[in-house]
Amino acid sequence: MRLVSSRFVPLAAFAVAVFATGCSEINATVDKAQACLEAPKIITETVTKIGTLVNDPAAMEKELNSASQKLGEVADKASNTTLKEATDDLATSLGKLNVTSANEAVDAVQKVGTDTTAYLSKLKEACS
Repeated sequence: MRLVSSRFVPLAAFAVAVFATGCSEINATVDKAQACLEAPKIITETVTKIGTLVNDPAAMEKELNSASQKLGEVADKASNTTLKEATDDLATSLGKLNVTSANEAVDAVQKVGTDTTAYLSKLKEACS
């Protein structure tokens, strides 16, 4: 009996390893898919909102900080390195924008437009 059971131990260990690997790949795929859906939604909402806040610099800065935080959370969940880095970079860029005047608000809208266009290109590549 011991001979039979000792044959199954390596097989069982192999099965567990394959199952665990499969699950991590599935989780990575789910994390990537979720990030690929959440990030563009956050960006679209942010761009739409800040476009209406050009005359309210404080509200714009609050919105940019909120978007930065949300994107940071998406980046933390992303298992794809390219996706994670690109999302982190955009989150950092949005978080660094200081908007204290109407002129800075206009500049921020332009910067967000430029940065999100570059980000969406990276996102498309990472999510394909």
